[in-house]
Amino acid sequence: MKFPLTLLAGVSILLSSFAFAQQPQYTIKFASLAPEGSTWTNVLREFDAAVRKESGGRLGFKIYAGGVQGEDKDVLRKMRLGQLHSAGLTGFGLGEIASKVRILDSPFLFQNYDEVDNVYTKFADEFDKAFRDNGYVLLGWAEVGWVYVLTNKPVRTLADMNGVKMWMWEGDKVAEATFRSLGISPIPLSVIDVLTSLQTGLINGAYTSPLAALVLQWHTRVKYMMNLPLADASGAVVVTKKKFDELPPDLQEILLRNGKKYMRDLTLRSRKENADAITVMKKAGIQLVDVTSQSAIQEYVAAGKKARQSLVGKLYDQDFLDRVEKSVTDFRSSKSGKK
Repeated sequence: MKFPLTLLAGVSILLSSFAFAQQPQYTIKFASLAPEGSTWTNVLREFDAAVRKESGGRLGFKIYAGGVQGEDKDVLRKMRLGQLHSAGLTGFGLGEIASKVRILDSPFLFQNYDEVDNVYTKFADEFDKAFRDNGYVLLGWAEVGWVYVLTNKPVRTLADMNGVKMWMWEGDKVAEATFRSLGISPIPLSVIDVLTSLQTGLINGAYTSPLAALVLQWHTRVKYMMNLPLADASGAVVVTKKKFDELPPDLQEILLRNGKKYMRDLTLRSRKENADAITVMKKAGIQLVDVTSQSAIQEYVAAGKKARQSLVGKLYDQDFLDRVEKSVTDFRSSKSGKK
């Protein structure tokens, strides 16, 4: 599957790169798992072009795409050492910086994107502070999108989870709590080992967004997708506070303003492309398994609440969990009352 920029956007970025081909006075070394040609990387290059143009070529990114700098944990280590300055991280990596943001990845918390956006907005200052307190500056949220369970047998109910050899991102506390609440003992592996493990049968279940499933080719090794989102996976671009503080105030403002603008654009593009990816997966033979039983849905919701509660004292405190859950409940009720 290709992820092309429009011709106009491509020409614009190309011209910008010629205009500011000289080495910037301030270079931000950026890493991401997203491959070249993906919407993620394309938008980052648009972001870079805008920053270079507005700064008169004084500020720019050096982008390392496709995981060449490693996974989130590897990139974070290099950022701490000063070898990298910025990264596009998944929720897993973000949680290594500010653990409370993992609430955004918790299972069965949200039902739609309006609820997601409400929490991001309501807790924006709190999340920003959490990053800065730990030595990083948030440039913009760029969610991965709804995450679905992919398996080689149809799964509708909790009982159907029996026998699923489910992958878990090694070291991910949220994933571990989630699957244990679903009655599964997950198998921890690196992301790069998932495709091979699906091929060999070491695992027969995984979870990711539809777009990521296509990019990573996981959809070629599974038969079913449970059509009830497990969670809305977060993602964001951050820069080390040390690097950010080296920038003059005018460049800080350019970086922050454009970061929020382009990452919001990326989020909206990703939402559409994830929806389109489901259509592509269906055409490739993946069968969607609908969860229509209200009792089954309530079982999953209860398991999600159990998983979130189990992470109190590990990732966040009880007060924070209560406030987030109340925010979702109140927003949901307000929307329901307007119908």
